[in-house]
Amino acid sequence: MQSAHRYIFPYTAASILALTVGAGAAAGDEASNVFHLGQINVSAQGSDSSTVGGSVLPQEEMWRFNRNSLDDALNLVPGVVSSNTGGSRNERTINVRGFDRFQVPLSIDGIRVYLPADNRLDFNRFLTPDVSEVQVAKGYVSVLDGPGGLGGAINLVTRKPGKAFEAEGRGGLSFDSNGALNGYTTFGAVGTRQEKFYLQATGAKTEQTHFRLSNDFTPTVIENGGNRDHSRHEDWRVNVKAGFTPNDTDEYSINFTKQSGSKEAPFHVTDPLSAQRYWQWPYWDIQSVYWLSNTKLGEASYAKVKVYYNTFENGLYSYDDPNFQRQTLAKAFRSYYDDKAYGGALELGTDLIPMNTLKTAFHYRRDDHAEWQDTYAPRRFTEPKQSTVEDTYSLAVENTFHATSVVDLVVGASYDWRVLHKAQDWDSTGTGRLIGYPLEDNQAFNWQAAANYRFSDTGKVYASLSSRTRFPTIFDRFSSRFGGATSNPGLRPEHAINAEIGVSEQVFGNTRLDAALFHSRVTDFIESVPIVFAGQRLTQSQNVGSGEFHGVEVGAVSRLTGALEVGGNYTLIQRNINNPGNPAFQATDVPIHKLFAYASWEALEGLTITPNVETASNRWTVTTNGATYYKTGAYVQGNLTVNYKVTKNAELAAGVRNLFDQNYALVDGFPEPGRTFFLNARVTF
Repeated sequence: MQSAHRYIFPYTAASILALTVGAGAAAGDEASNVFHLGQINVSAQGSDSSTVGGSVLPQEEMWRFNRNSLDDALNLVPGVVSSNTGGSRNERTINVRGFDRFQVPLSIDGIRVYLPADNRLDFNRFLTPDVSEVQVAKGYVSVLDGPGGLGGAINLVTRKPGKAFEAEGRGGLSFDSNGALNGYTTFGAVGTRQEKFYLQATGAKTEQTHFRLSNDFTPTVIENGGNRDHSRHEDWRVNVKAGFTPNDTDEYSINFTKQSGSKEAPFHVTDPLSAQRYWQWPYWDIQSVYWLSNTKLGEASYAKVKVYYNTFENGLYSYDDPNFQRQTLAKAFRSYYDDKAYGGALELGTDLIPMNTLKTAFHYRRDDHAEWQDTYAPRRFTEPKQSTVEDTYSLAVENTFHATSVVDLVVGASYDWRVLHKAQDWDSTGTGRLIGYPLEDNQAFNWQAAANYRFSDTGKVYASLSSRTRFPTIFDRFSSRFGGATSNPGLRPEHAINAEIGVSEQVFGNTRLDAALFHSRVTDFIESVPIVFAGQRLTQSQNVGSGEFHGVEVGAVSRLTGALEVGGNYTLIQRNINNPGNPAFQATDVPIHKLFAYASWEALEGLTITPNVETASNRWTVTTNGATYYKTGAYVQGNLTVNYKVTKNAELAAGVRNLFDQNYALVDGFPEPGRTFFLNARVTF
């Protein structure tokens, strides 16, 4: 496959050149660009006792290590593993301490991104240059933040202007191992912060025309090596916000976010063409308009309000042939999702007495999902829209007792419930008919407790225990899996007990150490079970699974000299999942060992060299037909970044990923990219 889109080289090269011109503009004092109204209760920093464990990945780290998509950025975080789903969906996914993307909610500014049909979020569709930080809750997820945090939560926090005038621009080029241009990334932001208000607009875009396989890849009948066939994707996102700050404590903000993507799907490198699906996603779009506010009430109370309206539109096109030219057979279709969601949350907090903080929250959300298909055999036909409407509620309370000036005790509980109003599907047998599934509601109770002891100005030890649940999706309850499954309207929520002990301290004045031990016990796992229904051998989702996850995380950052910093993190995760319907089942996608380490050396004034290494042990995967589980994916990936500050406000970066061009695959049949080079530039005002 040959590189395409030659126009992107002059376009982005011109952007990089423009960014470095005029870089002598004064930047002024450094100011925080974190949009605090968009944060959730996951930060491990500060003295707020409700923040137990968790990690925060700042924008500067994503820039330093050239992580422009969310899945790639999250691989820097201890306890988090990114992977590839494989198959024709071509999705990048994540696991947090063994919990998958269905069990770890994703939010933007605290507004959940949820796809009610199946919640199959593709983390590669979410860009990072325009966010201020990524928050990751692990195990302990505050009940105040709403339902669904079975094993963690991820939140993208957008930017907020910090000066009277500020702007930033970036441009980046990506090259494959042959030096051919294969992609670009651009980002721009402009904003103002005044005494009583702020305004900001940001935009980011990325495109990949292809990636190149390792030179050690052995060609097959399906994939001849070199440029990976059907690996193109394109994504962009814009965010606009306006805020009113009448005083030092109150803030009111209206926000608009829209992102759009399209992608192809590479083929399995060894499965015969007759077993492949020829799928493309011409659009994968999310939009959200939301209001966030914080108001101080009296001397010791506050109210936080969020109100939002979200839309999600998705198109999946299936073709007859590997050239994506014809749609005439029964396997060909065009599938459309058109989702809408609206809702809000109210959080109230008060210091009843100086030693006690009481908080309560109420969440409401309505999801309205519509789907339909164009089919092409035996004749062209457009299905009527099938609709599912569901309301989700959550009522939570959390109390923090400040036992001493350095000891905090936190307890919390929530009651979540769902009301299903409509669940439709299209029965294509005979002349076809619209059917309605039985309507069954769900409810769940959650609780948690934590203790936090700050034994020094820089150190703390904490422990937490929580019981959380995850409601099943429409897919879990009603999907026919292309005719191979039957529904289960009475499917119950999954349930997990999460425990953690952790410590954090600064030693020797220049070294930060963090460590955590964690254990999770999961019951009512939703698994696919073979059954006989109406004389047919089918499968059905049932609450039959159970599992245990446990492990350790260790992280360190040390400033050895004024010019040399070293750091990294190590994660060990053991997972055991019991699936009675499949005795051969293995928990896939998560390696036992994962390590990231780096050294950052300022060789000359303004010139910083940062070699880094990522390594992971084998992980389980399964063949396309589900018959064979085996281990794959062990890798040691060397990377290098060189940064040069041209002026105070302009910086160039060049580097390489997968320096040694290692050939490896994280999932059966889908090898990862080989050596990749990049050239970036940014300027700030």
